[in-house]
Amino acid sequence: MASSPRLPQWEDVDKRRRLVLGCIDQLPDEYLPWRRLRFHNPPALPDSFAPLAASLADLGLPAELFGPLTVEEWWLVLRRDRNNIGRDLPTLTSTSGQPLRFALTDQVLRQAEAVASQLGGQIGFAAEVANDPNRDRYIRSALEEEAITSSQLEGAATTRRVAKEMLQTGRAPRDKSERMIANNFLAMQRARELRDVALTPGLVRELHAIVTEATLDDSADAGRLQALGEERVVVVDARDDIVVHRPPDAAELPQRLQQLCDFANELDGGPYLPGVLRALTLHFMVSYDHFFVDGNGRTARAIFYWSMLHHGYWLAEYLTISTILRKAFAQYAQSFIDTEQDGGDLTYFFLYHLDVLRRAIDGLRDYVQRTTSLQRSIRARLDPSSGEFNLRQISLLGEATRDPDRSFTATVVAARFAVTDQTARSDLDDLVARGYLTRSREGHRFVWRVSPRLPELLNST
Repeated sequence: MASSPRLPQWEDVDKRRRLVLGCIDQLPDEYLPWRRLRFHNPPALPDSFAPLAASLADLGLPAELFGPLTVEEWWLVLRRDRNNIGRDLPTLTSTSGQPLRFALTDQVLRQAEAVASQLGGQIGFAAEVANDPNRDRYIRSALEEEAITSSQLEGAATTRRVAKEMLQTGRAPRDKSERMIANNFLAMQRARELRDVALTPGLVRELHAIVTEATLDDSADAGRLQALGEERVVVVDARDDIVVHRPPDAAELPQRLQQLCDFANELDGGPYLPGVLRALTLHFMVSYDHFFVDGNGRTARAIFYWSMLHHGYWLAEYLTISTILRKAFAQYAQSFIDTEQDGGDLTYFFLYHLDVLRRAIDGLRDYVQRTTSLQRSIRARLDPSSGEFNLRQISLLGEATRDPDRSFTATVVAARFAVTDQTARSDLDDLVARGYLTRSREGHRFVWRVSPRLPELLNST
């Protein structure tokens, strides 16, 4: 891990800044933290600076004032320039009492606007999803994926297939990992229900209680803020065994939680912040303050989800950001550390998560396009003009085509398409009668499987 640089004195840099940096327009395209900037070369002086340097040298000024910048000097100047364009969040502070801050750089503004327009829009891709007959299935699938991967980020060890089966059939969790996933699914559903209400400390505690039910060593800790005298969990960089974050004292938590809720409800009197950046700030602060003995990450992501929906980004309920976070967990953790180590500069956290949201939107778009294309293909092969198959059956046949080992139960199909078990059984039995599926009894339930004749039947239509 890169430690903070040893910085020169400002009075020396100010002289160089006036003489040298006024001639430099080259700044990094990226908003780089010190750990990355230190490997870059500072910008070189332009050729046009040489005559000015010669004239100043003739006046007796020290020659070292005109030499190339060191990377430490460059970093110090960049930080001052960032502070000049940055804005403070007066009610959200670091453990040292300094306000968190952010810079609305062109990169941040560009990405925030793109996310907002795509997740809250009524035309184009958003309208395509809204009008898709599989809309409810997309939502449920997204909730399931987010519940699974958000829990896996914090140690749940159940496979995706087993977790999906549990959520779709509604069976009771068998162990702690499955309980974490089931709880997360319920919390995400609850956040959806509460999208139009203000965030309160009670609501935060409720979401935490849902997330952690029957998973904590002491069940009384569910929904309870840590109290004065309790051990606070620190974050340690495993590579160097260095503490990178120590949460605030437990005595501060009630006030900090109320201030966070006021911020969420835009009652803090602070600077304007686009809704998506406000949601990301909530995500950061719940993890940063570490209000609870465990489950803070899952609670933070549930509150982020609530905030996105609360601000009108309705398409966010189709996204599964934790799937992307899990694939690059080290970068996810680093986005917290960069903010912490640079005096509470949320810009690093914003840029990382705006990119995550962009990739999640791209993934959703690709998924919708693939699904739509597949269904059109299945429709064409099944002669839709005949009206023989409904949309649910066409979707099931599409899944059967992609995965010949796939099996179905009436309970799972009913949950996926939001229909009754009887309707699901009728759909499945109709496909059995046509030869596309087979049915067998397993224990106390029927299971429908892909018929070996499926390819032959589809190719013959």
